[in-house]
Amino acid sequence: MTNPVIFDGHNDVLLKLHRAGGLAASESFFSGRKGAIDMPSAVAGGFGGGFFAVYVPSPTDLDFKFEEMSKASYDLPLPEPIDWEDAFPVVMAQAAVLFDLEKRGALKVCRTAADLRATLGSGKMAAIFHIEGAEAIDAELNTLEVLYQAGLRSIGPVWSRPTIFGHGVPFRYPSTADIGPGLTDHGLRLVKRCDELGIMVDLSHLNEAGFWDVARHSTKPLVATHSNAHAICPHSRNLTDKQLAAIRESDGMVGLNFAVAFLRDDGRMLAEVPLEQMLRHLDHLIEHLGEDRVGLGSDYDGAIVPEALTSCAGLPQLRQAMTNHGYNDALMTKLCHGNWMRVLEKTWGQ
Repeated sequence: MTNPVIFDGHNDVLLKLHRAGGLAASESFFSGRKGAIDMPSAVAGGFGGGFFAVYVPSPTDLDFKFEEMSKASYDLPLPEPIDWEDAFPVVMAQAAVLFDLEKRGALKVCRTAADLRATLGSGKMAAIFHIEGAEAIDAELNTLEVLYQAGLRSIGPVWSRPTIFGHGVPFRYPSTADIGPGLTDHGLRLVKRCDELGIMVDLSHLNEAGFWDVARHSTKPLVATHSNAHAICPHSRNLTDKQLAAIRESDGMVGLNFAVAFLRDDGRMLAEVPLEQMLRHLDHLIEHLGEDRVGLGSDYDGAIVPEALTSCAGLPQLRQAMTNHGYNDALMTKLCHGNWMRVLEKTWGQ
């Protein structure tokens, strides 16, 4: 099953290409690379595009992180902040990879809902330029204005570390997200300006206080691009039913995160996750948000995902599981891409 085509809420392929050599690594996107997303895998899996994240990594020992997260409980400290001077060149380099892929015909950077509708299913991936963690945005927001002109249409004020805009969410299980202060005054100004420009504010890495700050100050739908249900997996990164109610009230949406630590009941970073567990989260999200406010947000190339879905070439298995579970054609279309089209049109106003 390669239909309906899937538009996805989050991937980190630009970081992987950046680490593999930047522009020199772009060729591997066409011929097949060691990763979750490339052109051959996208064709095989019916992957039509999504939010392509630009992300500045922290100097983290990934082996240690994943070892800790495989335990029954864990609490990893927030990484240290990253200065604008260090973040900005990394963001520019990853954005250059995105635009190189566009120039070479792999994708189209979509700036409007009309762009998305025209590109999805066209043979090119429909890509949204997204920044995960706003370290490269200065306090005066000058960088934001320039990046918007370049095509930026979605931003997360924080990743799992503090910025001048707010406080991140540590990798902690079990935990609520009520674990610190929310947005700063700079963060509130960022939200306001994003609303004015038509840049979607992503809630996925905000703690609970930051979530409610956005809910109070934004005039746009509340959107978490890659988050799951806290009622099933009580991880600090997941959303409570109260938060889901606020997202529903705003007519926003949530993209189901494939990262196994946010799917499993026990919060462990272990890949043995049956597709039925993903369906439990989807059912819960649909129950609390409604059929029009749930999609997919894989976190491909940025997380350990279920064994059946290690590449987007495996997405037909997820579609089949969803169909076998009883999701009809109309709901499948909404979950696979229709709901993203709806909320982005409402957010961007185009």
